[in-house]
Amino acid sequence: MIVEQSKQIIEEVNKAFIGKNDVVEKVLMTIYAGGHILLEDCPGVGKTTLAVAFSKALGLSNKRIQFTTDTLPSDITGFTMFNRQTNQFEYREGAANCQLLLADEINRTSPKTQSALLEVMEEHTITVDGETHVLPAPFICIATQNPQGSAGTQPLPESQLDRFMVCLSIGYPTLENQMKIIKTQRYSNPLEDVKAVTSAENLLEIQNYLTSVRMTDEVLAYAIRLCEATRNPPLIELGISPRGISALVKMARAHAVLRERNYVIPEDIQSVFYNVCTHRLILRPKARVDGITAEELLQDILSRVVPERAEV
Repeated sequence: MIVEQSKQIIEEVNKAFIGKNDVVEKVLMTIYAGGHILLEDCPGVGKTTLAVAFSKALGLSNKRIQFTTDTLPSDITGFTMFNRQTNQFEYREGAANCQLLLADEINRTSPKTQSALLEVMEEHTITVDGETHVLPAPFICIATQNPQGSAGTQPLPESQLDRFMVCLSIGYPTLENQMKIIKTQRYSNPLEDVKAVTSAENLLEIQNYLTSVRMTDEVLAYAIRLCEATRNPPLIELGISPRGISALVKMARAHAVLRERNYVIPEDIQSVFYNVCTHRLILRPKARVDGITAEELLQDILSRVVPERAEV
């Protein structure tokens, strides 16, 4: 049932977002795992279109906030305002009061405003003037940023990067897919054709089901050993945290479910290892000077750390 529903969701998203099935599948896996997504790529490749298409296909309430230099924390969390008619302070909702938040160009606002998302992403709550407001479930944040244009941007702090379960890059489509994109936009906006094929309630059921997907101690140890191997190399300043290990395990379970299995194998962990871990690594200056990337370091770790043979 989950696999069939997933195919329907991907089919709806592909009406507006063409030619990147691998990216669409990994976004869906992250949503099933209850995580947040960071889309990092150049402008014009469909980051915003992908997020809006998912909000429609999943039947979730959504809001979009365009981050700029003058965006305030209250724009995200909301604020209290005095009502003269009732002589009471009333809470006015911000952009985060929804089920799917699209944080567009998140690195174009100040660190003070970026930090307003920390509680929202981790606790799924908002605290304003000492009063805590619970966000509707499920809550998912899809943020975008352009790594090329550095003018007027503020890099995300490590604490916030660690709260994104995955970081995905879309890349340019092929010639054939670019032709399809242009043709589908000729007469109307393809996003208008995306229909809801599930609901928030069904999505919560899938998220709960993922906790029952089996993972042996050997496979769990393999995931932990992979992450521990990122903490000692001389070219890595900051390795994968326990939160990163938890994200890797959840994504591996989601990958197993989409492959019609109720148990996790080492290949599930390997398939999501880069997307979960790359943005969490902080490299030392020597690595940057030598032109060594986080992907290359993770590839080396993946080749050295071998899984133990486990019976499922």
